[in-house]
Order: sequence, then structure tokens, then C-alpha cells
Amino acid sequence: MTYNSSLLRLLDERGYIHQMTDAEGLDALAAKQVVPGYIGFDATAASLHIGSLVQIMMLRRLQQAGHKPIVLMGGGTTRIGDPTGRDESRKMLSDEAIETNIKGIFSIFSRLLKFGDGPTDAVMVNNHDWLGQLGYIQLLQEVGTHFTVNRMLSFDSVRLRLEREQPMTFLEFNYMILQGYDFRHLSREMGVALQMGGSDQWGNIINGIELTRRMDSREVFGITTPLLTTADGAKMGKSAAGAVWLNEDMLPSYDFWQYWRNCDDRDVGKFLRLFTDLPLDEIARLETLEGAAINDAKVVLANEVTRLCRGEDAAVAAEATAKATFAGGGLGQDLPTLEVTGEGVRLGSALTELGFTASNGEAKRKIGEGAVKLDDVTMDDPGYLIAIPAGETRKLSLGKKKHAVLKGA
Repeated sequence: MTYNSSLLRLLDERGYIHQMTDAEGLDALAAKQVVPGYIGFDATAASLHIGSLVQIMMLRRLQQAGHKPIVLMGGGTTRIGDPTGRDESRKMLSDEAIETNIKGIFSIFSRLLKFGDGPTDAVMVNNHDWLGQLGYIQLLQEVGTHFTVNRMLSFDSVRLRLEREQPMTFLEFNYMILQGYDFRHLSREMGVALQMGGSDQWGNIINGIELTRRMDSREVFGITTPLLTTADGAKMGKSAAGAVWLNEDMLPSYDFWQYWRNCDDRDVGKFLRLFTDLPLDEIARLETLEGAAINDAKVVLANEVTRLCRGEDAAVAAEATAKATFAGGGLGQDLPTLEVTGEGVRLGSALTELGFTASNGEAKRKIGEGAVKLDDVTMDDPGYLIAIPAGETRKLSLGKKKHAVLKGA
């Protein structure tokens, strides 16, 4: 389909569109007026990870195309927990923890979106502001009558949990009702006409569209993105060492940069389109590089994504550290650092404390495989005691891509 609106052309060219309700209607609306659109994020941690970055970038694209992005923080729905894709109930968080998490999450949006009072400026809202005011009887009477249990049981988030004989609380069962109510509320109060989300949110988005039509006779729209996986089939958001967090206090910028630098050759073009603002013709050139030259494209990818999410200084420092570590054989300033006290630290324990291995058992296996080096010398004893005089440093490496500084304290 050929789109008339700059919004749908932009989303289509860069690979964001998987499913869409009434594409012609949304295209016509976006071509003639500013469309306020939103994506919801629950505040289950103090940072989002890169699995959420495609959604954040969709809001950025919305603003780049001249429309209004609305960041919906799930201060209310976080208290319930989205059952989608989960086999067990989410841990309940305190009100204080949720508020702290929302403040932490805002930092990434403040980098990627322009907030303010203008017609296309981004705003952040919290659904606890309205969900927390809903009385139970009011919710049942006004909203509950528009949902049938038959249909709710057919949704994957419910059906799969029941098929696996995993318990689902009545609290979680209500999540889809409240998410649908969010769309209706934002439509009525802020003129929101579009909800976007991952492909797993399609059913929840449709619920909100139908509820808005039934309660307010207003047409609204939905778009979902493709399920984002790496070329080897892994789900975006995690690495071998754990979650790839967007906030620097959760993951050092060098490690963040390295994640993108180490991506599969086959993912370079897709990631450049989704996660950078580089022109499409430049991306087309970069993704045709082959052999060792593709590494140049990966450095561009790592620099561009790190610059967007962490800032210019972080990108420059991370690339400089990589050059010093790999090309010069030295120690870059941005490498993760572990302070070693006078008692010293065992080799296996150092790997685990740095997050290079998930356990001392894994550390022992890696050392046994000859994958661990101390100052570029292969080590074979997990119990080797590393003692470092105060102020001096040593380099610890796992494989060719993980390096750290051990510093005497």
C-alpha cells in the first residue's frame, strides 16, 4: 500500500509496521491533522531495557513526522501486572518503588523525545491518576458490561496460562479491561487517536478500540510492531550477561556500546533503520558492506544508538575504549572496573562479580576452556588469588570481547 501521510511512510520504510487497524482511515487522518498517539510502559524496574527501545523509537518517529507522542506510564497497571507472555504472577511493588521506577524510566524518554506544551511536544501521563479513582462498582457497570468472559478467555495471555495449568489471579485477569479503559480515557481527555505497541499487545489494543467505539462512538486506531528478534532467533533485550538496560546506572555505557558492536552481521541494516536516525540511503550503503568492512557499519550502529540513548560523550568514550583495548592492547578508560582490596580476589569470583559469568561454576568452566586471560596471559586456576597493590591495575579478559580493569584499593 502507498501511504499519503509522512507518518505511515516513515514507519513503513523503517520496518515498524506489523499490524494496523484501518490503514486507510489512519493514513487520511495523519495526512490532515496532528495525531496524538501513545504507548504504555509498566514501571516494573528503574530502567527499561532494549526490548522496549523499538517502542520508544516509534514515539520518536511519531514526533519526527509532526505528531504528538504520549508516554503512558502504568502506575496503575503495574500494581496488577500484564499476564501477556508470563507463566507466573508478577511480583507486587510498593507505591514508593513504582514512583522511583517511573522517575528512572523518564530519563531515556527525555533524551529521545522533546517534551513541552506545544502541539507536537511529548507529554508523560500516569494511568494511576484515573485508574486509582475508579470505584469497583463503577468499573463493573460502565466498563465490565463491554467485555465477555468468553472472549477474554480466548486471548493468548489467558489461554496459554490456563493450558499450561499455571494459575492466573483475578487481579491479572482484569489487566486487559484496564488497558482498554486507558485508551478510552486518553481518547476522551486528550484526543488520543492512536495506540502503538508490540505484536503481543494486539488483542489489548483491539479491546481499547472497541471499548472507545462502544462507549463514546469514536473511531481510534492501532499499530503493532513485528516481534523483534536477532538473526539467531534470540529475543531482543537480553545478552548472555543479562538484560541490556537503557539507563547508564543499570549498565555501563561501554557494555551498552559493545552489545550493538557485537550484533550479528545480518541484523545491521534492520537495527540501523529501527534504532538510528541515519538516512535510508546511507543505511543501504552500510548494510551492503561485507567481510571485515561490516565491522565499520557495526561501529556506526553502536555509536549512533549509544549517542541517542546515552549522549555524545558516552559514545565517544566507548569507541575510544574499544580501540585502546582491542587495537592497542591497552586499557580503555570506559572499561568496567572491579576494586580489589588488600586481601585480593579469586579469579573465578572476579569474573562473577564483574557479571562476565552468572556463577562461580560457569567461571570455572570458562577458565577450564582457556577463555580467561589476566594481562593477556591464559589462566587455568579458578582459585588463583589476584592481589594488586593500591593504585595499580591489571586487565581481566573473558574471550575476545569482554574486558575489565582490576584496580588495587
